[in-house]
Amino acid sequence: MQTRLLAFLAATQRAICSERSEPRPGSGWDASRSVNYAQGLARLVLGARDQDGKVSPLGSVLLQSFKLADGTLCLKAHLSWQESDADVTRPIYAKPHLEWDGEAAQLAGAWLSGPPAKVSPIVQEPELLAAG
Repeated sequence: MQTRLLAFLAATQRAICSERSEPRPGSGWDASRSVNYAQGLARLVLGARDQDGKVSPLGSVLLQSFKLADGTLCLKAHLSWQESDADVTRPIYAKPHLEWDGEAAQLAGAWLSGPPAKVSPIVQEPELLAAG
């Protein structure tokens, strides 16, 4: 289970960096990975390194590995972006014919597309509230 955790995190990082060669024009990727096997957690922190070596944080991918009640493996991916309150959580269920690299590419695409647009709350007219 832990091997899949680190391998999937590395595949996600490769997919992100291969899909977009530069995080920002004139900059390169800066990535840091950490894994806690005892807790089944892995984190990929991504940033943009400019020509002067300054790193600007861009966001992260957090993976949690656990077994479901039926004993199958599940990875929960939590995507977050710097300067955004929005985040996305996606489960990845280990199925017999699951292509892990394809799942990593989909996760990379979701992270590269950026945070989801915020949905504004529904505002009701005061007359409708009083009548209801």
